[in-house]
Amino acid sequence: MTTTIQDATLTSFIEELGGLVDRHPDEHELVEVVADRLRAALSAGIDLPPSMTKPGVERYVMYPLHVDPEGRFSIAAAVWNVGQGTPVHGHETWGVVGIHAGVEHERSFAKPATPGTPLVQDGEDSWTAGQVTVCCTTDDDVHQVECEGDVPCVGIHVYGADIGTLPRRSYQPDTGEVSWFTSTWTAPAG
Repeated sequence: MTTTIQDATLTSFIEELGGLVDRHPDEHELVEVVADRLRAALSAGIDLPPSMTKPGVERYVMYPLHVDPEGRFSIAAAVWNVGQGTPVHGHETWGVVGIHAGVEHERSFAKPATPGTPLVQDGEDSWTAGQVTVCCTTDDDVHQVECEGDVPCVGIHVYGADIGTLPRRSYQPDTGEVSWFTSTWTAPAG
């Protein structure tokens, strides 16, 4: 699944990702390389059409920019409107996030070693346009994000699986209770 976007920088980044995934089987090494390449792509400029940056009315949305046919990775335009955020969640794969526009506020939590124990927050950051962060590896994978400021936040998210179909954990921070969800893909806005 690929959304047809006429942007040379994004097209080049997509083409490069397959080789990076093949050459770097260690995900901790891979995420650092992907982060460097995403940072360079954002610096060069990625032109997303308005249909891929429009926030949802009720919750954040994820527009598919590319899903690798072999399932090795996916790229999403994740959009939060002012006041929107996510529950505390995990990804079950590696991920790198670059901010295209706006500000994303992130609270990270230590991944619980024992199911059903309260979560412990271990970090808090705000990411602005052009900044890139490794949001997750399989062993370090719990956070909550929200739009900060008075304009929508648009992030370019790269994951080590088809994130629009991957079952993931959502956590109740006070109790550690886990439920499962899937962040389904959103059709581009008309």
